[in-house]
Amino acid sequence: MKYSLSILFFILLSLANQFSGSENDSKDAAIQVFDLKVEGLTNPLGLSADQPKFSWKLKGNKRDVQQVAYRIIVSSSESNLAEDIGDFWDSKEVKSGQSTGIKYNGKALSNNEKVYWKVKVSTNQGESQWFEGGYWSKGISAYNDWKSTRWIGMDKAFEWDDLTTFSKLSARYFRKEFEAKKEIKRATVHLMGLGLFELYINGHKIGDQVLAPVPTDYHQNVKINVFDVTEEVKSGSNAIGVILGNGRFFTMRQNYKPYKIKNFGFPKMAMQLHVEFTDGSKEIIRTDESWKMTADGPIRTNNEYDGEIYDARKEMPDWNKVGFDPSTWLNAEYVQEPEGEFQAQVNENMKVMMELKPIKILHGENGKFILDMGQNMTGWLQIKVEGKEGQEVNLKFAESLQEDGSLFLTNLRDAKAQDTYILNGKGKEIWEPKFTYHGFWFVEVSGFPGQPKLADFTGKMVYDGIETVGQFETSDPTINAIYNNAWWSIAGNYKGMPVDCPQRNERQPWLGDRPTSSYGENFVFDNTRIYVKWLEDIRLSQKKDGSIPDVAPAFWRYYSDNMSWAGTIVNVTDMLYRQTGDAQVIEENYDAIKLWLDYMQSKYMDESYILTKDSYGDWCVPPPSIEEATGQNADVKRPSQLISTAYYYYYMQLMTDFASVIGREEDIAGFQELGEKVKKAFQETYYNEAGYFGENQMTDNLLALHFGLVEDDQKQKVFESLVHSIEVTHNGHLSTGVVGVQWLMRTLTDNGRADLAFKLATNRTYPSWGYMLENGATTIWELWHGNVAKPSMNSQNHVMLLGDLIVWYYENLAGIQSDRNNPGFKNVIMKPSFVQGLDYVKASHDGPYGKISSHWQRKGQKINWEITIPANSSANVYLPISEAKTLEIDNRKGMNQNDESISKVEGKIMLTLKSGTYKLGFREEL
Repeated sequence: MKYSLSILFFILLSLANQFSGSENDSKDAAIQVFDLKVEGLTNPLGLSADQPKFSWKLKGNKRDVQQVAYRIIVSSSESNLAEDIGDFWDSKEVKSGQSTGIKYNGKALSNNEKVYWKVKVSTNQGESQWFEGGYWSKGISAYNDWKSTRWIGMDKAFEWDDLTTFSKLSARYFRKEFEAKKEIKRATVHLMGLGLFELYINGHKIGDQVLAPVPTDYHQNVKINVFDVTEEVKSGSNAIGVILGNGRFFTMRQNYKPYKIKNFGFPKMAMQLHVEFTDGSKEIIRTDESWKMTADGPIRTNNEYDGEIYDARKEMPDWNKVGFDPSTWLNAEYVQEPEGEFQAQVNENMKVMMELKPIKILHGENGKFILDMGQNMTGWLQIKVEGKEGQEVNLKFAESLQEDGSLFLTNLRDAKAQDTYILNGKGKEIWEPKFTYHGFWFVEVSGFPGQPKLADFTGKMVYDGIETVGQFETSDPTINAIYNNAWWSIAGNYKGMPVDCPQRNERQPWLGDRPTSSYGENFVFDNTRIYVKWLEDIRLSQKKDGSIPDVAPAFWRYYSDNMSWAGTIVNVTDMLYRQTGDAQVIEENYDAIKLWLDYMQSKYMDESYILTKDSYGDWCVPPPSIEEATGQNADVKRPSQLISTAYYYYYMQLMTDFASVIGREEDIAGFQELGEKVKKAFQETYYNEAGYFGENQMTDNLLALHFGLVEDDQKQKVFESLVHSIEVTHNGHLSTGVVGVQWLMRTLTDNGRADLAFKLATNRTYPSWGYMLENGATTIWELWHGNVAKPSMNSQNHVMLLGDLIVWYYENLAGIQSDRNNPGFKNVIMKPSFVQGLDYVKASHDGPYGKISSHWQRKGQKINWEITIPANSSANVYLPISEAKTLEIDNRKGMNQNDESISKVEGKIMLTLKSGTYKLGFREEL
């Protein structure tokens, strides 16, 4: 096995000493530098890239702040840094406006070597002071550096375990004591703990992560987590403790459909603790045969589907501290290392990101009661309890209740979704699980001693430790509530990879759920790293012939060769380039995408250039009426060659763009030629002279219009067919499944019917997002008819039906859109639809250059619009007026040519603005 290192693209990590960005009145500090980041890992330790990248944001107290030069210094010590000694790298002054993705070009770091950096920038408004970015260190950079570190574990079950289909495997506990005989300067742990780990040094849990590491296909790659434990390791005696849970490594359903579900074996770990002493000497503590282990601890079983059983009577006080007697423990055994390559983890671990208290206790029969959390959430429940030794408290989780008030469990399929805590009887006991999570709104509690109080329970909301970077609000309560529901669904389904749902026996990273949803999500969350990691998962799951699975990592072996599912690799690559401006995402995925497209062409394209293979069609189309939808199954496949052919043409256009961006010009003519042949075949096969495509389904016409498959003289007719389908055939409602909904709102808006898109966005009757609200949803459903559907496929927490709704919120209602010609919000396209029915829209997105905000309000016929453009960027601002004479800027009529320029685009005013905050006012032209 060869150790793999990727040059990681745009993986931002927050470092020490970030500047808050507050104003400073001194002359030298008029330009502020903040949010300094090094790209390569989610913490500053264990960087895997030999050429990491730097980014920062600027803030000035004037308009039109544009960077013109920068200087970066990288030093081996804080003292050298303070004296401007760049003994690792001094870029000298570089004349450039680039402030994101700047590659390190200095001396190579050795393993575990730590360096410090700072930056000074010059702008057209003045020069900044030096601003420190903190530090980073190089990770363990070669497989041979791990060779003397052995993987340890125990490749067997114990007598209390159960390896049937509904497996029960207890957690494994490992410990080792060691002596640090000198004064310690620095200590760093590098850990691969599979499936999940918790690390302790001298009794202290290290880090605030949970359910770590992120899941991967362990046959392909294994993630390394790195921690600074300098504060925890002491001179003298020390103890290391590690608990291993099962995670995705020890599969949740053992020996069940092995042709479909991968299994990786029993939990195992490899670890190095690097200790550097003040005299310059070093020592490495490794996993080897001297470690002790036991599985006879309090965590009796754990997995994602079924939950965790914890027997507090089996607790081992101080097991992870010096002096504990492990004489009853076993010697850890050497075990086979995983097949996958060792890699630094590039995306965030999960964390407890929020705590919720239940809002009421619903009492039932036989001592049972149900907690109402007031919100469909993802995570677990912490309990506080006092009772007798051996008493069992059982927690069952569900998303909703049946009419009789009991839990609705059928939609969980065979997931037990239950935690059990067995008391030790030693006073007040506080417990929460370590190696499971649930999707739930309600919790049935049985066996709870005494009178329960709301204060005895706390819900822990768990998702990847990423920031919410978007805010969105309008005058319409339906839109606001849908946005809130979307936030909860998106957050709850970030689990080290984007999963479909958090509650039933699935929780899989389906590609078909995210091609456009990922785009909308990026406005709300700083999700760049999770999607870079997911693209790697997809590439690693690709077969040598080019086939890409429906699920990646391919925990389920589904390779259906479906264009609109596997093509998510193209859509997410495009999204990340558009939103971040870093072309490396294209470079990393280009060959894999090209191989897949070649495979699909050679295997499934007929002689007329129709792509004949599709698997799912427009998955989850709403039944015609709620009456017909009642009890109906939704997992009906309706393969569509129209869909697969339309997507193939669309991907030819994107590949042409990709080739141009990364200098693969030799491929462009081939993409264009094949694209034209596919377009011609699509036209000849699917266009009806009556003015529609295919069967005149909403999705058929949407794809043709949005992908550019409609000739100019056909567009009006086809669009009229689409509008008629919405307004007349479906009585003002959508009829799209997961494919069509990705292009619905933008296609309507781009063709002049933002008003119709607004109607769809605010409907509260079936089928609509508002219908979910009307029926009590606090997340997004899997099905338009989720309140009445057959329960076998009826998740109440999904994202796939969001389609392009969140994109539409930000780009078309708020007017915050990245310019394809200047991606990453280097230039912002601000072209909102000031739709009738909205009195205001207020939104912001914190992008690569800083926060972009847009707030417009309607007062009578006048619109007041305040916008903020971050430093070192610009904006094209489109106004729905034909004359500038009535335009007000900063409460003044007329134009200030020093600050902005004016032009006309298709008869309407466009302002080209530099950074700063502007107040615009104008009258709508009726």
